[in-house]
Amino acid sequence: MPRLRLAAAQLNLVVGDLTGNSMRMMDAYEKADAAGCDLLAFPELAITGYPPEDLLLKPAFVAQAAETLEKLAARTGRLAAVIGFPEAGRDLYNAAAVCANGKVQGVYRKHLLPNYAVFDEQRYFAPSTVDGPLFVVGGIRVGVTICEDAWSPTGPIISQAAGGAELIVNVNASPFYARRVGERATMLATRAADAQVPIVYVNLVGGQDELVFDGASMVFDESGALVARARQFAEDLLIVDLDVRPGFRRRLLDPRGRATAPALPEVAVSDPRIGEVHETPRVEPLLAPVHEIYEALTLGTRDYVIKNGFERVLIGLSGGIDSSLVAAIATDALGPDRVTGVLMPSRYSSEGSITDAEELARNLGIATLTVPIEGAHEAFTSLLAPAFEGTEPGLAEENLQARIRGTILMAISNKFGWLVLTTGNKSEMATGYSTLYGDMAGGFAVIKDVPKMLVYALSVDRNRRSGRPFIPESVLEKPPSAELRPDQRDEDSLPPYAVLDEVLEDYVERDLSVAEIVETEGFDRETVERVVGLVDRSEYKRRQSPPGIRVSAKAFGKDRRLPLTNRWSG
Repeated sequence: MPRLRLAAAQLNLVVGDLTGNSMRMMDAYEKADAAGCDLLAFPELAITGYPPEDLLLKPAFVAQAAETLEKLAARTGRLAAVIGFPEAGRDLYNAAAVCANGKVQGVYRKHLLPNYAVFDEQRYFAPSTVDGPLFVVGGIRVGVTICEDAWSPTGPIISQAAGGAELIVNVNASPFYARRVGERATMLATRAADAQVPIVYVNLVGGQDELVFDGASMVFDESGALVARARQFAEDLLIVDLDVRPGFRRRLLDPRGRATAPALPEVAVSDPRIGEVHETPRVEPLLAPVHEIYEALTLGTRDYVIKNGFERVLIGLSGGIDSSLVAAIATDALGPDRVTGVLMPSRYSSEGSITDAEELARNLGIATLTVPIEGAHEAFTSLLAPAFEGTEPGLAEENLQARIRGTILMAISNKFGWLVLTTGNKSEMATGYSTLYGDMAGGFAVIKDVPKMLVYALSVDRNRRSGRPFIPESVLEKPPSAELRPDQRDEDSLPPYAVLDEVLEDYVERDLSVAEIVETEGFDRETVERVVGLVDRSEYKRRQSPPGIRVSAKAFGKDRRLPLTNRWSG
């Protein structure tokens, strides 16, 4: 039975860094070549990084990508490499070139262009309708597909198999959200079994703005059984020796797969390799659900900071659960020597909040600065007294404290060039329980897509995995409070978070109406209407918030885009 040694190069690439990306790819190529591989697959649009967005509208960028591809192809030998790139022809295509023996042997163009959630590929690319060619590598007919092409049960994988493909390579830039890896595995197993061909699935890894790509590249055999899987959230070179049953033999045993389409054209790439190979398949274990979200947040933070050239990050430490979790993630992402916590106590800060923040900093080993805000608070209160004369103190005075803190953080950032990490969670972002130009001030919102109850779960899991309470138990146990007035509690302004987060999931992520939420979940209408009203009225705040890491199927920003001026009520 023919056997191929396959490699999936799961790389952390940078959008726009064509030279750096090609160097990273060449390094992986040399390692795969030294390991005796026949075929190596890189992620979707590997040369440019993903998603390149409106860089694709710049002719010079597309031209340079083509030049980079030619240079990479010129350095290839017997090992065939599948390289994603944007191809300019009569239109622009999301394409993958098969390169070997010093040149581009052929190109496949993506058929199915996603235009939902965070994707808008139809803005840039034209779809292809040509299934081939098939690339004959080591005597095996190999079909190439790109990401979304695999998700259709009647898409190119099925038609390529009907046209003679004996192996499918699917190159991807598939962003992470919770439980996504399981969805991919189910789909790929089904597709492999339906087409009766093995599938090599290679995915991008790393953070790119709001998106995190989680890797977890996989190989399935023709029955849909998992053969190999790479690591999550880390670069990896997955090498697999795969026995490929000739197509006609499979169809003799199971006529459901008998070809009904014309044979696809073939491009000869390389001859069968001489010699035996014995690479034991590697199936990396998957992380637990809460742990994988933590790793996504860590990787997303690390890559945003490093890829954008920041040396250090700055976090306002309040002694609360949100800032504690952000500090822990930043420390894990960058190391304690690159994280500074800023304590900014006010007249309303409890002694426990100050000591909790100090204990957290000691546990994490991060530096701290203490900048009391009482003097600034008094000065602003006095300054505004004539303008506020005749009114009762209220929300404006409370938010003034948050804005003073935001100014302090941004001043330190401006002075030293450190990136401010904001600490607001998804529950707060959804309901507007945050202060514009105050606690929303900063450059990157680490937990912007993390609901409050998940904040607690992530903190508990982080402590459990470390074997000791890095995040103090007192932080986990005390009632959440912004501490902007005496004895303030979050639940004075919001429903209990256990209720709030469920309503938000239904309304924001599932797009259910008030009536549907009341009917299906059993919440009282008054609570649901109140939450929905808060969400709808806060869209203008979210538009002005920093980018943050996407870990759900529908995050604020690229996923969910609503008009600011809007009178419709759900």
